[in-house]
Amino acid sequence: MKMYDIITKVKRGEPLTREEIRETVFSYTRGDIPDYQASAFLMAVCLRGLSDPETAYLTEAIADSGDRLDLSMFGNLTVDKHSSGGVGDKTTLIVAPIAASLGCKVAKMSGRGLGHTGGTVDKLESIPGYCTSLSANEFISQVDRLGIAVVGQSEGLAPADKKLYALRDVTATVDSVPLITSSIMGKKLASGTKNIVLDVKFGSGAFMKTPEDAEIPAKSMVTIGKACGRRVSALITDMDTPLGLAVGNSLEVKEAIDVLRGVGPEDLREICILTAAEMVSLAKNISSDDAIVLVTEALDSGKAYTKFTEWITAQGGDGEALKNTELLGKAKIYREVYANEDGYIHSTDAELIGLSSLALGAGRAKKSDIIDPHAGIMLNKKRGDRVYAGDRLATLFANDESKLDEAENLLLRAYRFSECKPEKQPLVRDVIR
Repeated sequence: MKMYDIITKVKRGEPLTREEIRETVFSYTRGDIPDYQASAFLMAVCLRGLSDPETAYLTEAIADSGDRLDLSMFGNLTVDKHSSGGVGDKTTLIVAPIAASLGCKVAKMSGRGLGHTGGTVDKLESIPGYCTSLSANEFISQVDRLGIAVVGQSEGLAPADKKLYALRDVTATVDSVPLITSSIMGKKLASGTKNIVLDVKFGSGAFMKTPEDAEIPAKSMVTIGKACGRRVSALITDMDTPLGLAVGNSLEVKEAIDVLRGVGPEDLREICILTAAEMVSLAKNISSDDAIVLVTEALDSGKAYTKFTEWITAQGGDGEALKNTELLGKAKIYREVYANEDGYIHSTDAELIGLSSLALGAGRAKKSDIIDPHAGIMLNKKRGDRVYAGDRLATLFANDESKLDEAENLLLRAYRFSECKPEKQPLVRDVIR
């Protein structure tokens, strides 16, 4: 196979065979194909697209490029959840123990945050003692024993995706539905999970800006997942405003614990119930309505919180800090931010709020940056709230005073006011199955 001929076929819109796609992926992963030819291939795919069968071939090839985790001993009970990224999105910390408390097997590998979006691994590492690295045997054993384990992404799983994504990131080929689909679903196939729930976000804090934009990759991922033998559903969810009130790692852990204890923000609770119900519905093959009843009971009874503490302490997390969240620590410096006009909050730009949190040290602009686990933002007012000049909009937390001015300026730019109260928007716009 000549890479030149493969690039030419994609450029002309001619279909590629399964063997051609697999050899392209494997050869690039081995280092036999130079970056400039792989870049040309990616750009051709970005401009001309791939058919559903070709996207399925690419997805399988990425999954087969390294190790695969064998979860077959758990039958059809394994379930995973993937979010396309957001601000204040701490849902994994809540939905994973809910699902596990109801008999599902949640064997999850999560990523770190980059840019204005947060990462589950960063949040978990803000819990003193929590270990995000387990051996394969330890991982499987914990899932068998507790029904849940959450670790960082394994270097051995889907190595092709790591190489291809790094190249996409610097060649303006990120925004391609076949490449997005194969990247996400390739990693999920390699992780061995039978049931997958996708949280595909739209809005100011998301890559996709409208529900219609989000539906395109969501439908593609559901189609390809099913073609590869998985049960998949996708929720189209609103990321025009952050989820909950906390943005920043330890702050979000505290808020997740609040929800598990029954006292957290209503929007976060709502989306967690719907997401966890979708996970339980797939894994246990029951209706969504029946799953919602089970999930709500697990949350309200404290069953999910008990599972959360079992999971965190099993991976070395400080159990006392889960009971008394003040032990999670806090930033040395805080600044309150006030409204400078009257009105209803018509909208909040979630991306700007995420960038404000990034400026405080809660995120990383590049992969090598070190995160401050206690930096972040607590919002006091959100979309739809009535405010007056001088009301507190939010509180910034940092360990470096020099970061506060930039963060405050970014935060204030995120708010848009109006004389009339905006119409409430549903958090979940659609479910694709």
